[in-house]
Amino acid sequence: MSNAPIKILLQTTIETTEDDWSIARFGRLAELLSTAVGDNELGLYEVTARDRGPLTAPDPVLSALDQSDFDQLWLFAVDSGDGLRLEDCEGITRFRQRGGGLLVTRDHMDLGSSVCSLGGVGAAHYFHTRNPNPDPSVCVPDDPFTTAISWPNFHSGANGDFQTVEPTFPIHPVLRNAASPDGIIHFLPSHPHEGGIRVPEGANARVIVSGHSKITGRAFDIAVAFEEGPDGGRAIAQSTFHHFADYNWDTRSGCPSFVTEAPGEALRRHPEAWADTRAYVLNLAEWLGSKS
Repeated sequence: MSNAPIKILLQTTIETTEDDWSIARFGRLAELLSTAVGDNELGLYEVTARDRGPLTAPDPVLSALDQSDFDQLWLFAVDSGDGLRLEDCEGITRFRQRGGGLLVTRDHMDLGSSVCSLGGVGAAHYFHTRNPNPDPSVCVPDDPFTTAISWPNFHSGANGDFQTVEPTFPIHPVLRNAASPDGIIHFLPSHPHEGGIRVPEGANARVIVSGHSKITGRAFDIAVAFEEGPDGGRAIAQSTFHHFADYNWDTRSGCPSFVTEAPGEALRRHPEAWADTRAYVLNLAEWLGSKS
């Protein structure tokens, strides 16, 4: 078996912008993956982290991703709806069709809605004005504090705190943690207004973990896992990129100036919650890189 590391691309859908959710704000994620080692003490992952190129043209990496040597794409859709051009979506779709692993995550309302044009996984993300959830009962505001943000905006807690999640049975490999008392992940970072995801009709996919709003008690899905099959490699649709952002792991990392919600610090003060978060990230990389 080859000892070559799995090549992971961490990519945002905006040009490098200091006062925004550029890839620099996911530095701790990049470090966690880059320093992970296997039983042979060799590095497991080779990580490349970048923002997209100018919006005036297709992104030179994403639009030709299927021709690259990357094994996985972790796509952080932090744009307001225009972050991916058609050529970018086509390149990513072909990448998955050739067996590449794919994580696609976004945020509230219409933030990241450019992912809707992605084959298969894009349909798992519903937004305020694009691909809305067909269930009208969930098309209502959940977070009552940041009134400029409308649905989907599930309030799972403050940035910097953690939420208690509900893994779906049978427990998916991504939700395992041998260090947990029952071997299952129960905690993930929280966010005041998470986005909406669901299983697309006819997809070979299922919800693997859910959460509950701390305001309304409403249940919402956190991750949908797509199995390897005719549509391509394994994939995960995630409700919010804040589960992976430096600021949500430790608010001392700082955030863009437009973030106004009061932060918390429970995640970094709760070893079990941090251990679950770390395990979740490493499980994602392992599962997305495996072949059935």
